[in-house]
Amino acid sequence: MQKTDFIKVVAERAGVSQKDTKNVIDTALDIIAETLKKGEKVTLTGFGTFEVRDRQAREGVNPQTREKIQIPATKTPGFSASSTLKESVKQD
Repeated sequence: MQKTDFIKVVAERAGVSQKDTKNVIDTALDIIAETLKKGEKVTLTGFGTFEVRDRQAREGVNPQTREKIQIPATKTPGFSASSTLKESVKQD
């Protein structure tokens, strides 16, 4: 499902316009991104937790030249699904 499809379904179920729904979803995603940028977690009870994870520096290989390269340490967003979400996905 793409973001536009998601917006349409949410708008239909909530009984509001797609424009209003898009604004709410975009704002929520912006808040999640801003919170992660500060290094804080975002926990949505019953859904999951967004957090920043540290990746260690590592050695890689350039696929074109087969030359070994150093990949620097970095921070990356991560998501851990809640047990509620995991159970709802398992059931048909």
